[in-house]
Amino acid sequence: MSTASDARPVRRRDPRLDFFRGAGMFIILLAHVPVNGWAQWIPARFGFSDATEIFVFCSGMASAIAFGTVFDRSGFLVGTARIVQRVWQIYWAHICLMLLLIAVLVWIDGILGGDAYVRGLNLHHFFEDPRRGLVGFLTLTYVPNYFDILPMYLGILALVPLVMALARLDGRLAVLGSLLVWLVASFRLLDLPAEPWSDRTWYFNPFSWQLVFFLGFGLQRGWLPVPRPTPRLLWLAAGIVVVTIPFAWDRLHLYVPVLGEAKASLYYVIDKSHLGIFRVVHFLALAFLAFAAAGEGGRRLDGWFSDLVQLVGRQALAVFMTGIILAQLMGLALDLMGRDLLTLAVVNLAGFAVLVAAAWVTEWYRNPPWRRGEPRRPHVAAVVAMPPPATPDEVASRPPVSAGRRA
Repeated sequence: MSTASDARPVRRRDPRLDFFRGAGMFIILLAHVPVNGWAQWIPARFGFSDATEIFVFCSGMASAIAFGTVFDRSGFLVGTARIVQRVWQIYWAHICLMLLLIAVLVWIDGILGGDAYVRGLNLHHFFEDPRRGLVGFLTLTYVPNYFDILPMYLGILALVPLVMALARLDGRLAVLGSLLVWLVASFRLLDLPAEPWSDRTWYFNPFSWQLVFFLGFGLQRGWLPVPRPTPRLLWLAAGIVVVTIPFAWDRLHLYVPVLGEAKASLYYVIDKSHLGIFRVVHFLALAFLAFAAAGEGGRRLDGWFSDLVQLVGRQALAVFMTGIILAQLMGLALDLMGRDLLTLAVVNLAGFAVLVAAAWVTEWYRNPPWRRGEPRRPHVAAVVAMPPPATPDEVASRPPVSAGRRA
Protein backbone atom coordinates (compact mmCIF):
# COMPACT_ATOMS: atom_id res chain seq x y z
CA MET A 1 0.00 0.00 0.00
CA SER A 2 1.53 3.35 -1.01
CA THR A 3 1.64 6.23 1.43
CA ALA A 4 1.83 9.99 1.12
CA SER A 5 5.56 9.89 1.85
CA ASP A 6 6.15 7.59 -1.13
CA ALA A 7 4.63 10.14 -3.49
CA ARG A 8 7.03 12.92 -2.57
CA PRO A 9 9.43 13.74 -5.41
CA VAL A 10 13.07 12.82 -4.86
CA ARG A 11 15.16 15.99 -4.50
CA ARG A 12 18.15 15.70 -6.80
CA ARG A 13 21.36 17.47 -5.84
CA ASP A 14 22.89 19.95 -8.26
CA PRO A 15 26.38 18.64 -9.15
CA ARG A 16 27.58 22.20 -9.79
CA LEU A 17 26.89 23.24 -6.19
CA ASP A 18 28.66 20.22 -4.77
CA PHE A 19 31.61 20.50 -7.16
CA PHE A 20 32.35 24.19 -6.58
CA ARG A 21 31.74 23.97 -2.85
CA GLY A 22 34.11 21.00 -2.74
CA ALA A 23 36.71 22.94 -4.73
CA GLY A 24 36.34 25.75 -2.21
CA MET A 25 37.11 23.34 0.64
CA PHE A 26 40.43 22.33 -0.97
CA ILE A 27 41.36 25.98 -1.58
CA ILE A 28 40.48 26.99 1.99
CA LEU A 29 42.72 24.20 3.30
CA LEU A 30 45.68 25.45 1.27
CA ALA A 31 45.09 29.02 2.42
CA HIS A 32 45.02 28.04 6.10
CA VAL A 33 48.25 26.01 6.22
CA PRO A 34 50.96 28.22 7.83
CA VAL A 35 53.61 29.36 5.31
CA ASN A 36 52.32 27.15 2.52
CA GLY A 37 53.98 27.73 -0.85
CA TRP A 38 51.01 26.24 -2.68
CA ALA A 39 48.81 29.02 -1.29
CA GLN A 40 50.59 31.43 -3.65
CA TRP A 41 48.71 29.82 -6.56
CA ILE A 42 45.14 29.75 -5.30
CA PRO A 43 42.57 31.91 -7.18
CA ALA A 44 42.58 34.59 -4.46
CA ARG A 45 46.10 35.60 -5.48
CA PHE A 46 44.86 36.56 -8.95
CA GLY A 47 41.54 38.21 -8.15
CA PHE A 48 39.68 40.20 -5.54
CA SER A 49 37.30 37.39 -4.52
CA ASP A 50 38.33 34.01 -3.14
CA ALA A 51 37.07 30.64 -1.91
CA THR A 52 34.97 32.25 0.83
CA GLU A 53 32.64 33.73 -1.79
CA ILE A 54 32.40 30.32 -3.43
CA PHE A 55 31.45 28.67 -0.14
CA VAL A 56 28.90 31.33 0.84
CA PHE A 57 27.28 31.61 -2.60
CA CYS A 58 26.92 27.85 -3.07
CA SER A 59 25.66 27.52 0.51
CA GLY A 60 22.99 30.09 -0.32
CA MET A 61 21.84 28.05 -3.31
CA ALA A 62 21.92 24.81 -1.30
CA SER A 63 20.00 26.46 1.56
CA ALA A 64 17.30 27.60 -0.85
CA ILE A 65 16.79 23.94 -1.73
CA ALA A 66 17.07 22.53 1.79
CA PHE A 67 15.38 25.21 3.90
CA GLY A 68 13.26 26.98 1.32
CA THR A 69 11.48 23.70 0.65
CA VAL A 70 10.57 23.46 4.34
CA PHE A 71 9.06 26.95 4.27
CA ASP A 72 7.08 26.02 1.16
CA ARG A 73 5.85 22.67 2.42
CA SER A 74 5.30 23.28 6.13
CA GLY A 75 4.80 27.02 6.50
CA PHE A 76 6.68 29.95 7.98
CA LEU A 77 6.76 28.83 11.63
CA VAL A 78 8.05 25.34 10.88
CA GLY A 79 10.58 26.77 8.42
CA THR A 80 11.80 29.19 11.06
CA ALA A 81 12.08 26.35 13.58
CA ARG A 82 14.23 24.43 11.08
CA ILE A 83 16.53 27.44 10.72
CA VAL A 84 16.79 27.79 14.51
CA GLN A 85 17.76 24.13 14.72
CA ARG A 86 20.48 24.57 12.11
CA VAL A 87 21.81 27.73 13.77
CA TRP A 88 21.99 25.80 17.06
CA GLN A 89 23.94 23.00 15.36
CA ILE A 90 26.39 25.42 13.74
CA TYR A 91 26.87 27.25 17.06
CA TRP A 92 27.91 24.11 18.91
CA ALA A 93 30.04 22.96 15.99
CA HIS A 94 31.88 26.28 16.29
CA ILE A 95 32.36 25.98 20.07
CA CYS A 96 33.60 22.38 19.88
CA LEU A 97 35.92 23.24 17.00
CA MET A 98 37.48 26.11 18.91
CA LEU A 99 38.09 24.08 22.07
CA LEU A 100 39.56 21.18 20.10
CA LEU A 101 41.84 23.42 18.06
CA ILE A 102 43.07 25.27 21.14
CA ALA A 103 44.13 21.91 22.59
CA VAL A 104 45.83 20.96 19.31
CA LEU A 105 47.74 24.26 19.16
CA VAL A 106 48.94 23.87 22.74
CA TRP A 107 50.14 20.38 21.84
CA ILE A 108 51.95 21.66 18.72
CA ASP A 109 53.64 24.46 20.65
CA GLY A 110 54.71 21.87 23.22
CA ILE A 111 56.46 19.92 20.46
CA LEU A 112 58.11 22.94 18.83
CA GLY A 113 58.71 24.93 22.01
CA GLY A 114 57.34 28.43 22.57
CA ASP A 115 53.86 29.66 21.71
CA ALA A 116 54.14 30.55 18.02
CA TYR A 117 51.01 28.65 16.96
CA VAL A 118 48.85 29.99 19.79
CA ARG A 119 49.99 33.56 19.11
CA GLY A 120 49.72 33.06 15.38
CA LEU A 121 45.95 32.69 15.73
CA ASN A 122 45.61 35.49 18.29
CA LEU A 123 44.70 33.03 21.05
CA HIS A 124 47.25 34.17 23.64
CA HIS A 125 44.63 36.58 25.00
CA PHE A 126 42.52 33.58 25.96
CA PHE A 127 45.27 32.19 28.17
CA GLU A 128 46.03 35.60 29.65
CA ASP A 129 42.39 36.19 30.61
CA PRO A 130 40.53 32.84 30.37
CA ARG A 131 37.44 34.05 32.24
CA ARG A 132 36.63 36.75 29.73
CA GLY A 133 37.85 34.49 26.96
CA LEU A 134 35.38 31.71 27.82
CA VAL A 135 32.48 34.13 28.09
CA GLY A 136 33.55 35.69 24.81
CA PHE A 137 33.71 32.29 23.11
CA LEU A 138 30.21 31.36 24.22
CA THR A 139 28.66 34.74 23.41
CA LEU A 140 30.52 35.12 20.10
CA THR A 141 32.09 38.35 21.30
CA TYR A 142 35.54 36.75 21.05
CA VAL A 143 36.00 35.55 17.49
CA PRO A 144 39.66 35.13 16.49
CA ASN A 145 40.23 35.57 12.75
CA TYR A 146 40.82 31.88 12.09
CA PHE A 147 37.46 30.98 13.63
CA ASP A 148 35.25 33.51 11.89
CA ILE A 149 33.65 31.61 9.00
CA LEU A 150 31.19 29.55 11.06
CA PRO A 151 29.99 32.56 13.14
CA MET A 152 29.50 34.48 9.89
CA TYR A 153 27.53 31.58 8.40
CA LEU A 154 25.49 31.28 11.59
CA GLY A 155 24.62 34.98 11.47
CA ILE A 156 23.57 34.75 7.84
CA LEU A 157 21.31 31.76 8.47
CA ALA A 158 19.57 33.70 11.23
CA LEU A 159 18.46 36.22 8.57
CA VAL A 160 16.72 33.59 6.42
CA PRO A 161 13.29 33.89 8.14
CA LEU A 162 13.34 37.67 7.67
CA VAL A 163 14.16 37.30 3.98
CA MET A 164 11.51 34.63 3.54
CA ALA A 165 8.97 36.92 5.20
CA LEU A 166 9.79 39.64 2.66
CA ALA A 167 9.60 37.10 -0.13
CA ARG A 168 5.99 36.35 0.80
CA LEU A 169 5.26 39.82 -0.53
CA ASP A 170 7.66 39.68 -3.48
CA GLY A 171 10.92 37.80 -4.08
CA ARG A 172 12.49 40.90 -5.57
CA LEU A 173 11.70 42.74 -2.34
CA ALA A 174 13.70 40.12 -0.44
CA VAL A 175 16.72 40.69 -2.68
CA LEU A 176 16.34 44.45 -2.33
CA GLY A 177 16.26 44.10 1.46
CA SER A 178 19.49 42.09 1.34
CA LEU A 179 21.09 44.76 -0.82
CA LEU A 180 20.07 47.53 1.60
CA VAL A 181 21.49 45.65 4.60
CA TRP A 182 24.78 45.21 2.73
CA LEU A 183 24.84 48.92 1.90
CA VAL A 184 24.27 49.93 5.54
CA ALA A 185 26.96 47.48 6.69
CA SER A 186 29.37 48.98 4.13
CA PHE A 187 29.34 52.20 6.17
CA ARG A 188 30.51 50.23 9.25
CA LEU A 189 27.16 50.72 10.98
CA LEU A 190 26.51 47.03 11.72
CA ASP A 191 29.92 45.83 12.97
CA LEU A 192 30.07 43.19 15.70
CA PRO A 193 32.73 43.10 18.48
CA ALA A 194 35.37 40.40 17.96
CA GLU A 195 37.21 40.57 21.30
CA PRO A 196 36.58 42.18 24.70
CA TRP A 197 40.06 43.74 25.09
CA SER A 198 40.08 45.84 21.90
CA ASP A 199 37.74 47.50 19.42
CA ARG A 200 38.42 44.90 16.71
CA THR A 201 35.29 43.71 14.91
CA TRP A 202 34.33 40.45 13.18
CA TYR A 203 36.57 39.90 10.18
CA PHE A 204 33.63 38.48 8.20
CA ASN A 205 30.71 40.80 8.85
CA PRO A 206 27.57 38.65 8.35
CA PHE A 207 25.47 41.70 7.44
CA SER A 208 27.83 42.30 4.53
CA TRP A 209 28.40 38.71 3.47
CA GLN A 210 24.71 37.87 3.47
CA LEU A 211 24.54 39.61 0.08
CA VAL A 212 26.50 36.82 -1.64
CA PHE A 213 24.48 34.19 0.24
CA PHE A 214 21.11 35.63 -0.74
CA LEU A 215 22.19 36.23 -4.33
CA GLY A 216 22.68 32.46 -4.55
CA PHE A 217 19.51 31.89 -2.53
CA GLY A 218 17.50 34.22 -4.79
CA LEU A 219 18.80 32.67 -8.01
CA GLN A 220 17.86 29.20 -6.78
CA ARG A 221 14.41 30.37 -5.66
CA GLY A 222 13.74 32.15 -8.93
CA TRP A 223 13.64 35.64 -7.42
CA LEU A 224 16.43 36.65 -9.79
CA PRO A 225 16.69 35.72 -13.47
CA VAL A 226 19.48 33.32 -14.36
CA PRO A 227 21.59 35.00 -17.09
CA ARG A 228 22.12 32.95 -20.22
CA PRO A 229 25.76 32.36 -21.24
CA THR A 230 25.67 34.44 -24.39
CA PRO A 231 29.00 35.24 -26.10
CA ARG A 232 28.72 38.91 -25.11
CA LEU A 233 28.25 38.12 -21.41
CA LEU A 234 31.00 35.50 -21.46
CA TRP A 235 33.48 37.95 -22.98
CA LEU A 236 32.44 40.62 -20.47
CA ALA A 237 32.92 38.25 -17.52
CA ALA A 238 36.26 37.05 -18.87
CA GLY A 239 37.39 40.65 -19.36
CA ILE A 240 36.57 41.52 -15.74
CA VAL A 241 38.54 38.52 -14.48
CA VAL A 242 41.58 39.21 -16.69
CA VAL A 243 41.72 42.96 -16.01
CA THR A 244 41.66 42.25 -12.27
CA ILE A 245 44.78 40.05 -12.29
CA PRO A 246 47.48 42.79 -12.44
CA PHE A 247 45.89 44.65 -9.51
CA ALA A 248 45.41 41.54 -7.36
CA TRP A 249 48.66 39.61 -8.00
CA ASP A 250 51.03 40.72 -5.24
CA ARG A 251 54.09 39.11 -6.84
CA LEU A 252 53.69 41.33 -9.87
CA HIS A 253 53.70 44.37 -7.59
CA LEU A 254 57.33 43.65 -6.72
CA TYR A 255 58.24 44.56 -10.29
CA VAL A 256 55.50 47.13 -10.96
CA PRO A 257 55.02 49.03 -7.66
CA VAL A 258 52.40 51.35 -9.15
CA LEU A 259 50.00 48.39 -9.35
CA GLY A 260 50.46 47.77 -5.63
CA GLU A 261 49.75 51.44 -4.95
CA ALA A 262 46.62 51.21 -7.09
CA LYS A 263 45.45 48.18 -5.14
CA ALA A 264 45.98 50.03 -1.85
CA SER A 265 43.84 52.90 -3.12
CA LEU A 266 41.01 50.42 -3.82
CA TYR A 267 40.80 49.32 -0.19
CA TYR A 268 37.16 50.20 0.44
CA VAL A 269 35.86 48.61 -2.76
CA ILE A 270 37.84 45.36 -2.26
CA ASP A 271 37.54 45.19 1.55
CA LYS A 272 37.01 41.57 2.55
CA SER A 273 35.41 42.19 5.94
CA HIS A 274 32.59 44.29 4.49
CA LEU A 275 32.50 42.67 1.04
CA GLY A 276 33.55 45.59 -1.16
CA ILE A 277 31.66 46.01 -4.40
CA PHE A 278 34.65 45.08 -6.59
CA ARG A 279 34.83 41.73 -4.79
CA VAL A 280 31.16 41.12 -5.59
CA VAL A 281 31.58 42.05 -9.26
CA HIS A 282 34.71 39.90 -9.62
CA PHE A 283 33.06 36.93 -7.97
CA LEU A 284 29.89 37.14 -10.08
CA ALA A 285 32.00 37.26 -13.23
CA LEU A 286 34.05 34.27 -12.09
CA ALA A 287 30.94 32.35 -11.02
CA PHE A 288 29.28 33.03 -14.37
CA LEU A 289 32.28 31.61 -16.23
CA ALA A 290 32.52 28.61 -13.92
CA PHE A 291 28.85 27.68 -14.19
CA ALA A 292 28.99 28.11 -17.97
CA ALA A 293 32.06 25.85 -18.13
CA ALA A 294 30.24 23.20 -16.09
CA GLY A 295 27.48 23.07 -18.68
CA GLU A 296 23.74 23.17 -18.23
CA GLY A 297 22.84 21.24 -15.10
CA GLY A 298 26.52 20.40 -14.62
CA ARG A 299 26.54 17.92 -17.52
CA ARG A 300 30.31 18.32 -18.00
CA LEU A 301 31.07 17.42 -14.39
CA ASP A 302 31.65 13.71 -14.67
CA GLY A 303 34.51 11.31 -14.09
CA TRP A 304 36.32 10.14 -10.98
CA PHE A 305 37.94 13.49 -10.20
CA SER A 306 34.63 15.34 -10.35
CA ASP A 307 33.03 12.64 -8.19
CA LEU A 308 35.70 13.10 -5.49
CA VAL A 309 35.28 16.87 -5.45
CA GLN A 310 31.49 16.56 -5.30
CA LEU A 311 31.82 14.11 -2.41
CA VAL A 312 33.76 16.75 -0.48
CA GLY A 313 31.17 19.40 -1.39
CA ARG A 314 28.27 17.26 -0.17
CA GLN A 315 29.82 17.09 3.30
CA ALA A 316 31.07 20.68 3.44
CA LEU A 317 30.56 21.32 7.16
CA ALA A 318 32.37 18.16 8.33
CA VAL A 319 35.13 18.71 5.78
CA PHE A 320 35.56 22.36 6.75
CA MET A 321 35.90 21.49 10.45
CA THR A 322 38.38 18.76 9.59
CA GLY A 323 40.36 21.16 7.42
CA ILE A 324 40.64 23.78 10.16
CA ILE A 325 42.38 21.28 12.45
CA LEU A 326 44.26 19.59 9.62
CA ALA A 327 45.80 22.84 8.33
CA GLN A 328 47.62 23.40 11.62
CA LEU A 329 48.85 19.80 11.72
CA MET A 330 50.12 20.22 8.17
CA GLY A 331 51.93 23.35 9.31
CA LEU A 332 53.59 21.28 12.05
CA ALA A 333 54.62 18.65 9.50
CA LEU A 334 56.20 21.33 7.28
CA ASP A 335 57.99 22.86 10.26
CA LEU A 336 59.52 19.48 11.09
CA MET A 337 60.22 18.30 7.52
CA GLY A 338 61.05 21.54 5.75
CA ARG A 339 59.33 23.36 2.91
CA ASP A 340 61.05 22.23 -0.26
CA LEU A 341 59.05 21.39 -3.39
CA LEU A 342 58.78 17.67 -2.65
CA THR A 343 57.73 18.14 0.97
CA LEU A 344 55.12 20.73 0.04
CA ALA A 345 53.69 18.36 -2.57
CA VAL A 346 53.59 15.39 -0.18
CA VAL A 347 52.01 17.34 2.70
CA ASN A 348 49.42 19.16 0.58
CA LEU A 349 48.38 16.07 -1.37
CA ALA A 350 48.13 14.13 1.89
CA GLY A 351 45.91 16.91 3.21
CA PHE A 352 43.65 16.58 0.16
CA ALA A 353 43.42 12.85 0.79
CA VAL A 354 42.39 13.44 4.40
CA LEU A 355 39.59 15.79 3.29
CA VAL A 356 38.29 13.17 0.86
CA ALA A 357 38.48 10.52 3.58
CA ALA A 358 36.62 12.77 6.03
CA ALA A 359 33.87 13.33 3.45
CA TRP A 360 33.64 9.61 2.69
CA VAL A 361 33.40 8.65 6.37
CA THR A 362 30.76 11.30 7.02
CA GLU A 363 28.69 10.12 4.06
CA TRP A 364 29.14 6.49 5.11
CA TYR A 365 27.76 7.23 8.57
CA ARG A 366 24.76 8.98 7.04
CA ASN A 367 23.82 5.71 5.36
CA PRO A 368 25.60 3.00 7.41
CA PRO A 369 25.27 -0.73 6.61
CA TRP A 370 23.12 -1.37 9.66
CA ARG A 371 20.41 0.92 8.27
CA ARG A 372 20.41 -0.30 4.68
CA GLY A 373 17.52 -2.49 3.75
CA GLU A 374 15.46 -1.45 6.77
CA PRO A 375 11.80 -1.01 5.93
CA ARG A 376 10.60 2.54 5.91
CA ARG A 377 8.72 3.72 8.93
CA PRO A 378 5.05 3.67 7.97
CA HIS A 379 3.41 7.01 7.47
CA VAL A 380 0.92 8.02 10.16
CA ALA A 381 -1.88 7.87 7.63
CA ALA A 382 -1.00 4.26 6.87
CA VAL A 383 -0.88 3.28 10.54
CA VAL A 384 -4.34 4.56 11.35
CA ALA A 385 -5.89 3.60 8.01
CA MET A 386 -9.18 1.78 8.51
CA PRO A 387 -10.02 -1.44 6.64
CA PRO A 388 -12.70 -1.24 3.97
CA PRO A 389 -16.29 -1.55 5.27
CA ALA A 390 -17.70 -5.05 5.48
CA THR A 391 -20.37 -6.19 3.05
CA PRO A 392 -23.87 -7.16 4.37
CA ASP A 393 -23.10 -10.88 3.71
CA GLU A 394 -19.88 -10.65 5.79
CA VAL A 395 -21.78 -9.01 8.64
CA ALA A 396 -24.49 -11.69 8.61
CA SER A 397 -21.91 -14.50 8.70
CA ARG A 398 -20.07 -13.17 11.74
CA PRO A 399 -20.69 -14.99 15.08
CA PRO A 400 -22.66 -13.03 17.68
CA VAL A 401 -20.62 -11.01 20.14
CA SER A 402 -21.11 -12.08 23.78
CA ALA A 403 -21.60 -9.65 26.61
CA GLY A 404 -18.23 -10.64 28.00
CA ARG A 405 -16.50 -9.72 24.75
CA ARG A 406 -18.36 -6.42 24.67
CA ALA A 407 -16.96 -5.64 28.10
